[in-house]
Amino acid sequence: MGDSTSAVRLAPKLMSFDVFGTLISVRDSSYGAFEQILAKAGAHHLDVKTFWEHWEHLNIAHYWDAYRSYRDICELSLAETFAHFKVAGDSRLIGHYFEAFPRFFLYDDVVRTLERLARHCRLAVVSNIDDDLLAATPLKQNFDLVCTAQRAKGYKPDGTLFRYLIANAGVSKDEILHSGQSQFTDLVGGKPLGLTIAWINRRQIALDPSVPPPDFIFPDIHSLGDIVAY
Repeated sequence: MGDSTSAVRLAPKLMSFDVFGTLISVRDSSYGAFEQILAKAGAHHLDVKTFWEHWEHLNIAHYWDAYRSYRDICELSLAETFAHFKVAGDSRLIGHYFEAFPRFFLYDDVVRTLERLARHCRLAVVSNIDDDLLAATPLKQNFDLVCTAQRAKGYKPDGTLFRYLIANAGVSKDEILHSGQSQFTDLVGGKPLGLTIAWINRRQIALDPSVPPPDFIFPDIHSLGDIVAY
């Protein structure tokens, strides 16, 4: 495993990125929507961040199921999260989350880092998302390859979405560097397939012992410059 002090230098032909949590600050961007959801469900007393994390945990669990759209997973997980917290809420309130996508914001290092990297290699996104929701975000970079769960008909954790990336990359697997923030999707899904992965640990959380260790760990994507030889 490497870190930002590693002397390793790579020259990938394709760099792929997780989107939500890596390029887009999804938690901070969507807490407001979830506050609306809790308010309309009569659950002002619940901590929005705790509620959000439980909901996201269920999303990841459902990524392992037979394929259904991200929208459907989010609604199902909201129903289950309401039940967990004993809230009589309508799962269709998840629409507030989807409506917030155009207002999501990028991390500060994203635009300049992607612009710099795009001058030297091809760029891709690999996201557990529906195409229309990805298009609704402010992520306006022109990527050479877009890999979504909708296109792959599957998600990251079981490798389906990463196999789609590998099949469509146009380069060999060892010429790809993937960067992502979720240990339970990016690392669990990508490392068993032999991908080189940089864990973008923006929240500075501990690596779960059940997760395959990444090749590199960085606090942001700007730090990829420490290993990418351009």
